[in-house]
Amino acid sequence: MEALKGIGKAWGSISLVKRIVIGLVIGIVLAIAVPGLSVVSLLGTLFVSALKSIAPVLVFFLVISALANAKTAGSMKTVVLLYAASTFIAALVAVLASMVFPVDITLTAAVEQDSPSGIGEVLTTLVSNAVANPVDALLNANYLGILVWAIVLGIALRAAKQQTKDVFTSISDAVATVVRWIIACAPFGIMGLVYTSVSENGLEIFTEYGQLLIILVGCMLFIALVTNPLLSFITMRKNPYPLVLRCLKDSGITAFFTRSSAANIPVNLELCRKLGLDKDNYSVSIPLGATINMAGAAVTITVMTMAAAHTVGVSVDIPTAVILSALAAVSACGASGVAGGSLLLIPLACSLFGIGNDIAMQVVAIGFIIGVIQDSLETAINSSSDALFTASAEYRVWAKEGRQFQPGKDVEK
Repeated sequence: MEALKGIGKAWGSISLVKRIVIGLVIGIVLAIAVPGLSVVSLLGTLFVSALKSIAPVLVFFLVISALANAKTAGSMKTVVLLYAASTFIAALVAVLASMVFPVDITLTAAVEQDSPSGIGEVLTTLVSNAVANPVDALLNANYLGILVWAIVLGIALRAAKQQTKDVFTSISDAVATVVRWIIACAPFGIMGLVYTSVSENGLEIFTEYGQLLIILVGCMLFIALVTNPLLSFITMRKNPYPLVLRCLKDSGITAFFTRSSAANIPVNLELCRKLGLDKDNYSVSIPLGATINMAGAAVTITVMTMAAAHTVGVSVDIPTAVILSALAAVSACGASGVAGGSLLLIPLACSLFGIGNDIAMQVVAIGFIIGVIQDSLETAINSSSDALFTASAEYRVWAKEGRQFQPGKDVEK
């Protein structure tokens, strides 16, 4: 028993990121040496399922508590502007990259899936999700609906007695504690997830459609390491890279393997807590970002659409490219409300060039083939930038107040 306690203490003394790396390496080794172990795969499934299950409850009570007890307006306006700017710039970068490095793709058989027929349908879905039954929103992890109802209830509870507000604060604190317990299991969850990925997917995904993947990966890395840091610098007027790297390390790595912005909400909330940010702000901005901050999705929609246009011989001029960027940015914000995510919004963007749905859905099929890499990177960019822009907006407030701080460093409150 003492030996087990000693091992547990030694394990706990290692930083979470290092433990995740250890789990990642073990998962790869096991996948190569002993493929087919369902028990190892189960660890990944349990980890993602636990995060997805706790996230709606956490967001609901956290937002209610934050708004009921809020003392200031915070920095939400800046955060929303950063979300919108980042998504549009990501689409514009993807268009320019696709024009400089045009890609021809080999079309496959069409796939039978429903996709939105126009931007009106995307916006209708967003509005419908926003006013969905609150119980149904919680059951189906409809974060837009959860946010709207939590905001309404939080504002209404501002007039309640302090004892009532304290009840919601206590509930949100208890749920947050459960989240920290789940996050502590991340090394084992990541081990299971990477084991499953390596076991089930061969190396052909790296060679077939390789040029398309290079464009996608290149654009997303450019967004993560150039344009997003630039927006962060403009906002807080300090070197953004310590914060950028911290967000990619603590949030991006987990998001890459879970491939779920919803599952990464608790991870981002915990990161914001460690950075000492205002709970009233990040409890709203993080789940909001998981809904509308979709730079990675904008890149996917744009690159795949441009590849389709180039393959069928459609010429894209600069004004049309700007329109495509705006369309992709708005569509990307609705990706979480459409079955199939960003890939099923490709036909909507293709319609701008008069490309038929039969060809567009073949491009969607290619997206599913390379989805192991594309979707992982997309989620990592989307989710890590939620924390990046939330922190950048608050650091801007701290700078105006004359407060001394180091971006990306933990703050003890």
